[in-house]
Amino acid sequence: MLLLLLAYLGGVLTLLSPCILPVLPFVFARADRPFLRSTLPLLLGMALTFTVVASLAAVGSQWVAQANQIGRWVALVLMAVFAIALLWPTLADHLLAPFQRIGARLSARADAADAAGRGGAWTSLLIGIATGLLWAPCAGPILGLVLTGAALNGASVGTSSLLLAYALGAVTALALAVWVGGRVFRALQARLGLGNVVRRVLGVAALLAVVAIGLGWDTGLLTRLSAVSTARIEQGLLDAVPDAQPAAAPPMMMMAAGQAGAPLPVEGTLPSLGGATGWLNSPPLSAEQLRGKVVLIDFWTYSCINCLRAMPFVHEWAQRYRDHGLVVVGVHTPEFAFERDPRNVMKAVQQLKVEYPVALDNQYSIWRAFNNRYWPAHYFIDAQGNIRGHQFGEGNYAHSEQVIRRLLVEAGQTDLPPPADPAAADLQGVATQADMGNLRSPETYLGHARAEQFASPGGQRVDAVFGYTLPSTLALNQWGLSGQWRVNDEAAQLQQAGGRIAFQFHARDLHLVLAPGEDGTPVRFRVLLDGKPLPAADAGADVAADGTGTVSEHRLYQLIRQRGTIGPHRFEIEFLDAGVQAYAFTFG
Repeated sequence: MLLLLLAYLGGVLTLLSPCILPVLPFVFARADRPFLRSTLPLLLGMALTFTVVASLAAVGSQWVAQANQIGRWVALVLMAVFAIALLWPTLADHLLAPFQRIGARLSARADAADAAGRGGAWTSLLIGIATGLLWAPCAGPILGLVLTGAALNGASVGTSSLLLAYALGAVTALALAVWVGGRVFRALQARLGLGNVVRRVLGVAALLAVVAIGLGWDTGLLTRLSAVSTARIEQGLLDAVPDAQPAAAPPMMMMAAGQAGAPLPVEGTLPSLGGATGWLNSPPLSAEQLRGKVVLIDFWTYSCINCLRAMPFVHEWAQRYRDHGLVVVGVHTPEFAFERDPRNVMKAVQQLKVEYPVALDNQYSIWRAFNNRYWPAHYFIDAQGNIRGHQFGEGNYAHSEQVIRRLLVEAGQTDLPPPADPAAADLQGVATQADMGNLRSPETYLGHARAEQFASPGGQRVDAVFGYTLPSTLALNQWGLSGQWRVNDEAAQLQQAGGRIAFQFHARDLHLVLAPGEDGTPVRFRVLLDGKPLPAADAGADVAADGTGTVSEHRLYQLIRQRGTIGPHRFEIEFLDAGVQAYAFTFG
């Protein structure tokens, strides 16, 4: 119930967002008509359409996204016809005869129905459905939480209910605005006789809105030109609600087991592992087979930098306590589509020297059974099958090992080896722990579903090839593209050689999740720092001394590791071949 209320309040705050501006003319065009017969059906149609489309987009496949774009363009045509009908109803009747039933006559039929007392609700509902296809609300923290939950947990009544609550919140705010606007409209009409003038002004505004949406300003320029940012308000609401944070964990989170020596509570029982779509390094394991063993369940995915930094410690525990009753089970739950391919995971397991059992959780079955929301996440299971503690995110390694040792002692182990010294761990490459004192840049996704701080002029063009340009300057944590790219929900794919990605960052390390072309052809690149060739001393593990490298497989690439003083820098990567797919920046 709290999450539903939170989603509703997030929708109400949408009225303060500039992304609502393109649909306002269509809504206010009916502000002078009866609320129940005109405005309410329009707003409900808008809310229902947004809920259906957002539900499909959050969990659907590529064809759903394409169908959504087709519907969006159909809606643009419909709303353009409606705007012309507002300006010149008679001209629209003659010039746009093929569209009369769905466009030019909508306004006239609604007027006639209102005059006859018959309503016009279906006309308004149709306009609302079209408006819902055009509405692209800014993805603030609350909407991001809802969409991320839908993507991770699959289609369900719960996720659609949250989206509907968000849409109804926006509808409530719009209804209030229309009520005020309707009173103003009627006052102008009664006292000044300006009803037709206002009607034509709204028609012009509607046509301008169609142009703005067609050019992508609703998802690009307006997002960055927000006069009233709701992000802080939304984040404050999220912080006030327990367990309402998004799925990605901060780099470090405290463990729930409490202080060393405190009793370890029972948090639940080990759920079924039967939802795994495959197993590596082991035949399928069940909760019953693991009874009598102390078990560490490690949720990870191989392109996650936080998981990679935690992995050496998991390996150490697996080897140190393997002969004393500890079983480590890695649960590989993919974040990106390429991580669902068992061949990619098998290759990563070999490269990372993972020797313990790994369950492939491509359907998120085990993830949902644990009600998990983080990468990495460690769950500590005692010999009776009870969950006795957990660690979300990297860090707290000594504490985690103490929990393992306590559970082994409870299971009757008496001759344990001494605990490992985390400070003595041999950490190299991406496994080197993050420089938290200099970390000022967050994980940043390039796919349109979760993209933030995109600064190229015109915003992102969803699922369409477009020629992007880089701004001359970028603010901290802004990024952009240059060249011909197609941006889908997960990644940006380069269509022609010579494209670039730029990011203004502040961190010691910069990583980028990349993949070669769809046919597997390697893609060459070179890295620049502040417009100059990358110094050899600052080259990451995947970059040669001259700043060049090759994308040959689907994984995380370490491009920069600074050895000197850390400060803000402009990173650029130029791809010398077409086809590369770029997913997400991470830092350390």
